[in-house]
Amino acid sequence: MRHLYLAVSISCTNQGMRRFLVLTAFAGTLLMAVPAAAAPHAHGSAPVTFALLGDTPYGDAQRVIFPSLVTAINADPKVRFVLHAGDIKNGSSTCDDARFADLAALYGTFADPFVLTPGDNEWTDCHRTAAGRYVPTERLEAVRRIFYPIPGLTLGQHRMPVLPQSLDPRHRPYVENTLFLRNRVVFAAVHVVGSENDLAPWSQLPGGDQPSVRLAEFDARLAAALDWIDFSFATAWHSGAAGVFLLMQAEPLDTPGFAQIRARIVQHSLEYGKPVVLAHGDEHVYEVEPGYAGVPNLTRLETFGDTATEWLKVTADPRKASVFSWEPLSITPQA
Repeated sequence: MRHLYLAVSISCTNQGMRRFLVLTAFAGTLLMAVPAAAAPHAHGSAPVTFALLGDTPYGDAQRVIFPSLVTAINADPKVRFVLHAGDIKNGSSTCDDARFADLAALYGTFADPFVLTPGDNEWTDCHRTAAGRYVPTERLEAVRRIFYPIPGLTLGQHRMPVLPQSLDPRHRPYVENTLFLRNRVVFAAVHVVGSENDLAPWSQLPGGDQPSVRLAEFDARLAAALDWIDFSFATAWHSGAAGVFLLMQAEPLDTPGFAQIRARIVQHSLEYGKPVVLAHGDEHVYEVEPGYAGVPNLTRLETFGDTATEWLKVTADPRKASVFSWEPLSITPQA
């Protein structure tokens, strides 16, 4: 079988660029291991359109409506895949396996490949009494088991191969950090969540917070996220990508839980110079912020949340200077 090969040992005189392009021997091993199908139409020049969702279905009432949203997106002939920016439920509903399995099956009804990055409501905030007072790291394991049953394959009726960070021996747990190329655009999901990216205490656990466990989780996931951002931009440089689309749950503010993530995205976007979209959810307000963090080519795109009737239809067109465009759409739930 022919394999996708994306070497990242690019000659570079800039010290900052060299740091992220030289990704140890892992890069060659990782990228040689992925079938060519993991980059469908990677080098095409035609536009590709996809659906962007987040924070949905937010509670049981929206769970009832959500199949109508699936039907509407499935009926759109231009949509080729679906991205979900996390929070598959609201923070006050239970975090049990039965709910997760139901939602994974629901996402599996999308005709096109479905890519999910986790949100805080499905694991970080599960210490809350209303959510079941689970240890969040145990729920994170459940999220990975249920929503990423085959690492390297999306959900959806037509599953798509993607590159999972779990192939890296340093970051084996991170099946949720994925990357794929489509029509000269790099798409990367990076696990960055609300509740200050898991720095907020697990205060409602029986016996109180477990700071040593929580901080160890934070440190490991932060290291994985920074490496994945580095790798995503290295892939864009080497492949000659027209743009980069980053997907995460929370906006990376300049606060302790996010500052390093924010700085790394800003640095790479400045050096890359081509259009970069930072897409996220969490705040439940559709917002567009060009020139994010003072970077002219970086746009923050927050998708709709706490709704099962609105979504963003996004198009990536490598022939256009701006590459990315989108339109907000709404549906009428079926009776």
